[in-house]
Amino acid sequence: MVIDFLADYYQNIEIYPVRSQVKPGNLRRRLPESAPLNPEPIETILKDVQKDIIPGITHWQSPNFFAYFQSNGSIANFLGEMLCTGFNTVGFNWIAFPAATVLESIVMDWLGKMLKLPSSFLFSGGGGGVIHASTCEAFLCTLTAIKEKKLSVIGRENLDKLVVYCSDQTHFSLKKSVQIAVISPENFRPIVTTKSNSFKLCPESLGLAIILDLEAGLVPLYLCCTIGTTSSTIVDPLGPLCDVAQEYGIWVHVDAAYAGGACICPEFRHFLDGIEGANSFSFNAHKWFLTTLYCCCLWVKDPSALTNAFSTNPEILNNQVTESKQVVDYKDWQMALSRRFRALKLWLVLQSYGVARLKDFIRGHVKMAKHFEWLLAGDKRFEVVFPRNFAMVCFWVSPSVIPNDEDVNEFNRNLLESINASGGAYMVHAVVGGVYVIQLAVGATLTEYRHVNNAFKLVQDHANALLCTF
Repeated sequence: MVIDFLADYYQNIEIYPVRSQVKPGNLRRRLPESAPLNPEPIETILKDVQKDIIPGITHWQSPNFFAYFQSNGSIANFLGEMLCTGFNTVGFNWIAFPAATVLESIVMDWLGKMLKLPSSFLFSGGGGGVIHASTCEAFLCTLTAIKEKKLSVIGRENLDKLVVYCSDQTHFSLKKSVQIAVISPENFRPIVTTKSNSFKLCPESLGLAIILDLEAGLVPLYLCCTIGTTSSTIVDPLGPLCDVAQEYGIWVHVDAAYAGGACICPEFRHFLDGIEGANSFSFNAHKWFLTTLYCCCLWVKDPSALTNAFSTNPEILNNQVTESKQVVDYKDWQMALSRRFRALKLWLVLQSYGVARLKDFIRGHVKMAKHFEWLLAGDKRFEVVFPRNFAMVCFWVSPSVIPNDEDVNEFNRNLLESINASGGAYMVHAVVGGVYVIQLAVGATLTEYRHVNNAFKLVQDHANALLCTF
């Protein structure tokens, strides 16, 4: 019955406004103040879902969802989730669920080979991979690993001297991880990027920041480079940045949360050139890889950095297999003890699609983004603000068509809100270099060219309406 309900939902998903139109407090007003005393039949519960829950859903799987970076899915993934939930295991170490542990290590090596990662990141080459819940967890675990390693050398009394580097385009979750890792907020260094350098993290600026910190008696610790920034999908120059970091013994983490999956395609693999100089690398299979939350894939060259930081060995978990050092206990590669069988759904996706079809899936979205660019180019009122690297287009209404006394950013802000309020599509924005840009990111599994065409028509219609007010 629930499967039928979901099938109907997907069949009719386009009838719903993409961004939820409910007001704050809506659901609390609709539901009773306490749980029911007696059980209710599933038919009644599903009617409540339709009546009370669906209106409060922003429909991420809608083909008209172009916001953020999508979290797409697939039938193969759904089946994997059903199996995972049905088995309901807690695979914190090998002996608690051998198949979960081994399958995860196999799948992570498969993916590493698909991405052509250096062998040093694979289990077969002395490194290894783990599936975390999110990029924030990958940040926190790698940051904690190098923090503990560094403090074991310089002493814990020097915690307040550790410095973390990134660009001002790096995802904001790194700052959260820095706070959780108890790194001094004053030692968080988001280095300013500029239009002249295409808003990439500049190796020279990084080097200067490091030198100034060393002169102040601080200890450079960690650098985050990004492959596909959230604001504009800009790619940091990985090789030169790694060269600077290596000179000062800094751990380099490469965040490819959105764009990493695209790098299985040869035409995008060059964005990872220089990865051999990094210490860790992560991408979210739950973004653009047909695998739903949570599925952040993290590889490290030195697994002992993680296990030394996170290992706990209470008597209740002692067993001969762990003591033999022949297996991986993933509890020591993450913050939490418990873990789901996440590798199962990713394995089903890889098995069901194969590498060739996954490449075609990604390329299809890139072609649709190119098509949207072409549509924009046909209307001189719009401009593409940043070069498109993957499947996200950043655009705005050109200042040339907006009256001089009007704020260009405010006009585009009003345009975006008008589009989203219509329910016909959902997009979001970024402000880069003081410029307010509208983002259209193609990535939903169900999106076709007609949806991209409709989105452009929607943008045109709402721009027309706003321009007519002048």
